[in-house]
Amino acid sequence: MKMIVGLGNPGKKYENTKHNVGFMAVDQLAKDQGVIFKKHTFEAEIADFFINGEKVLLVKPLTFMNESGRAVGPLMTYFGVYPEELVVIHDDLDLALGKLRLRQKGSAGGHNGLKSIISHLKSQEFNRIKIGIGRPTGKTVVNHVLSPFSKEEQSEVLSCVDRASEAAAFFIESNDFIQTMNRFN
Repeated sequence: MKMIVGLGNPGKKYENTKHNVGFMAVDQLAKDQGVIFKKHTFEAEIADFFINGEKVLLVKPLTFMNESGRAVGPLMTYFGVYPEELVVIHDDLDLALGKLRLRQKGSAGGHNGLKSIISHLKSQEFNRIKIGIGRPTGKTVVNHVLSPFSKEEQSEVLSCVDRASEAAAFFIESNDFIQTMNRFN
């Protein structure tokens, strides 16, 4: 089984903000697979499909970013997902806008959604797909991550979201995150 989690904040207010690029990537993957998200009892929206006989879960936590682990941890336990089968797609301030970086493990790097997941899993050993949103200029980090992309930024970000979705799909099919990193980093 694979579990692909996109991080973001629920609701129309946050829909197209920088913090929601994880949601955007799993939405794209769901669209590509022809599946729709349904609300689940574990504070998340879930879509599922099968590839080569293996079940794949796409997850959007509804807990708001800072409590993402509250949804991810119980879902992993319920479905019997191992950390190496988990991929978390999220925004990254330390990457330039539109850059993609894949990592197998690591710290939260100041990202509250990752901090919450690490706390609930009691491990940093899970795969990540990071989408660069760049550091703010002239505004606070909170205002930056909760702001929408400018018209000039949109095409670059949407292209990166598409690549993140492709990377997740490649991992699902190849079952090898190192190979996925080699191809998409």
